[in-house]
Amino acid sequence: MMKALPDLYKSEVDTFPKDSWSDILDLFGDANVYQTWSYGKVRWGERNTSHFILRKQGQIIGGAQVCLRTVPFLKAGGAYVYWGPLWQLKNAENSLEDLSAIVRFLKYEYAEKRGLYLRIVPRVIQDENTDFVRILSEHGFHIDVDTPRYRTFIVDITPPLENIRKSLDQKWRNQLNRAEKNDLNVQDGKSDDLYAHFLRLQKEMLDRKQFLPGVDYDEFREIQRDLPDKDKMNIVICEQDNEPVTSTVYSAHGDTGIYLLGATGDKGLKAKGAYLSQWLVIRSLKEKGLKSYDLGGINPDTNPGVYHFKSGLRGRDVQFVGAFDVCDNILSLMMYRLFTYMSRIRK
Repeated sequence: MMKALPDLYKSEVDTFPKDSWSDILDLFGDANVYQTWSYGKVRWGERNTSHFILRKQGQIIGGAQVCLRTVPFLKAGGAYVYWGPLWQLKNAENSLEDLSAIVRFLKYEYAEKRGLYLRIVPRVIQDENTDFVRILSEHGFHIDVDTPRYRTFIVDITPPLENIRKSLDQKWRNQLNRAEKNDLNVQDGKSDDLYAHFLRLQKEMLDRKQFLPGVDYDEFREIQRDLPDKDKMNIVICEQDNEPVTSTVYSAHGDTGIYLLGATGDKGLKAKGAYLSQWLVIRSLKEKGLKSYDLGGINPDTNPGVYHFKSGLRGRDVQFVGAFDVCDNILSLMMYRLFTYMSRIRK
């Protein structure tokens, strides 16, 4: 069981409504779309999500949306924190002591009190925040070496816009220049109509490339519909002759924007719309006051074309630290191992 902590820390679990959770996310620079209430509700089901915050002397210092997979009538199952916990408060000096308390309370609530297999996949870049990994280790978490680590390019968008443009790969910048001369009309909004344009372009692209998507695009549409207006994903549409030719979907939470989905129609290839779309995303994120742009997952071996395109924005090639697990309940541990084994058989 958890040793006593000073009275200045107090946790709250599932004590606040959806609107309050949105306001809580606004406190954190490491907030992201995967920690929004709507993502959890649509992805896992509202009954299967839990919302945790930790206060210090009454002030919120950390939080996490947790996916729950439990067995009825048994104190067993799993709890999953993806790209959390949130702990980097905006405009504040963040304390490692507070981070340790956040991890400690999370472990107590879900692993010890509920007897669940707790997995945390933090939004932490490898070799950049070794203290986070150390703290997880100190609280008994172990890294799962078999779980692939998220790899991406991170573009620093704090310099002046003209400097960012100059830093682009020369060939990439040339394609952007061409796109700007192709009389493309641009829309940047959050409406369902714009998402419908994305779906049509996505289908056209999938038919052209003949591959199966690894993303449920309709699920993201439901997430978009459920998100509060201020948290909705942005959709950039490039049109040529009043016809949508490219689409880019991105989120803007905390300090980092994230490229989520993209589609280029046949006409968009010639118009170089994808280059203009990405540049407009950077400009929009900068106007919103964000500091960096995560270009989404990359894999130079399985998807070299996308890797080459994204590399032209000259972001840092980074890998996240991976997944960390802790479990003291033998039944939950056995269930997790069985689930993992069955998942590998299906592949």
